[in-house]
Amino acid sequence: MAFLLLDDGTTESDLSAIAHELEPLGIKLRHYDPGTSLLFPELMEQETVTDVEKRHIVGLHNSVFEFLQQENGYLWSDLLNIHPGSPNLETWMATYGRYHTHNAAEAIYLLAGEITYGFVKPDRTQVQLLITSQDYLHIPAGVEHWCSFSASLHFKVIRYFTTVEGWMPIYTGTHQQFKI
Repeated sequence: MAFLLLDDGTTESDLSAIAHELEPLGIKLRHYDPGTSLLFPELMEQETVTDVEKRHIVGLHNSVFEFLQQENGYLWSDLLNIHPGSPNLETWMATYGRYHTHNAAEAIYLLAGEITYGFVKPDRTQVQLLITSQDYLHIPAGVEHWCSFSASLHFKVIRYFTTVEGWMPIYTGTHQQFKI
């Protein structure tokens, strides 16, 4: 279940109200629970997964969510598995923890764990969005945002790509107003 923290300190947990609040940015937030995680619950709980297991998870996921790829023009996807022992964990956190934009859409489907995103709205106010398992998030190109991992440093997420270069962050220098 997603939670949105507004700049006035109020929170929102109703998905339609959150979607309405993010609409001016063109952000899509949906919750899909197709039950696919029930097919590999042990893989969702274990800290690391092999390349073979990643391909299995992505293949199964893509067979169920083919409509997302067609609807948004995603060319391929992968599985990002972050855990406390992940190589380059500090680099991942530093790269996405600063406000930035992308030249292409950033789209993810969270399989396990939590991730927080911060967004700058057109009026320069900021909101923070906590997404959890089975939340799908599509951030259009050019939307200023940041991303933070939960304290557990554990999540598995399907990332969708239209281009590799499009996911490279373009830092903006904006500072966070508050944190969840």
